[in-house]
Amino acid sequence: MSLKLGVPSKGRLMEKTFEWFGRHGITLGRAGSDREYAGYVQGIENIELVLLSAGEIPRELAAGRIHLGVTGTDLVREKLGQWEQQVRELAELGFGQADLVLAVPRCWVDVSRLDDLDAVAAAFRLKHGFRLRIATKYHRLVRDFLRDNGVADYQLVDSQGATEGTVKNETAEAIADITSTGDTLRANHLKMLEDGLILKSQATLFKSRTAAMEDVDRRTFETFKVRLRLD
Repeated sequence: MSLKLGVPSKGRLMEKTFEWFGRHGITLGRAGSDREYAGYVQGIENIELVLLSAGEIPRELAAGRIHLGVTGTDLVREKLGQWEQQVRELAELGFGQADLVLAVPRCWVDVSRLDDLDAVAAAFRLKHGFRLRIATKYHRLVRDFLRDNGVADYQLVDSQGATEGTVKNETAEAIADITSTGDTLRANHLKMLEDGLILKSQATLFKSRTAAMEDVDRRTFETFKVRLRLD
């Protein structure tokens, strides 16, 4: 048996993850072509690289099928209820930064805070006969955030594509989505609420609390922590 390390299988997240481990003397790489999902680890023994989509990694950690995984904070907290009981944060990696924010049309000049949104939502329902729609792929995080801030008269509509375009396309009145620079929000005539920051996210190394470990795996993990200068 060996420790299984799950990392994103493509794109900038994969490249940055490989670079981060490389700076600590551990080389990660693909085995074969970019279409293959096999990988290798050099510089430390008894660790197997598993290439997965960033969205799969939280569930694989929670299920105990991988011991370690690199993915976004947002994905762990969205996909895993009571996430702290299932995984443990080992290190923030300093890349993949993005904010999950609540945004409304820029033309809503009287709506700048959550209290304003709550009032608009109540008026919207009275006028239209249905709840104000917020498009998002982060249902758990958005629902918990709005509950904690006293906003109740809304409905979440699922958006797995270009969330910022849903307001223009009239399938939603507001959105909650990840943004790095805010450029896409501005391009779609949207504005973030002043108190609409739901979560600051970045690529993070997590450890499963459920994955089984033998003695040799525990020794490997201790070596791993020393190499990466983890507590």
